[in-house]
Amino acid sequence: MMFPLARNALLSLKVQSIQQMIATQSHQKHSLDFHDKYGNAVLASRVTFCFVAWVFVITQLGLEWNLSPVRRVTPKEWREK
Repeated sequence: MMFPLARNALLSLKVQSIQQMIATQSHQKHSLDFHDKYGNAVLASRVTFCFVAWVFVITQLGLEWNLSPVRRVTPKEWREK
């Protein structure tokens, strides 16, 4: 069993080394990763691509949307039998 004075000294050394390690890590600059550098640009390019793709689909593929049947529906002639 260790003497209380030696044990407290060792414990305080461990605590001080941990505190120094935390202090040096907090003062280091955070290096930018891929998402920090290019995240917004990638998001903007994907949104732009999807928007352009939908504009192309809506305008160029000749889809008939039939939004309103007014003046599009012509009644058939009624015939008696």
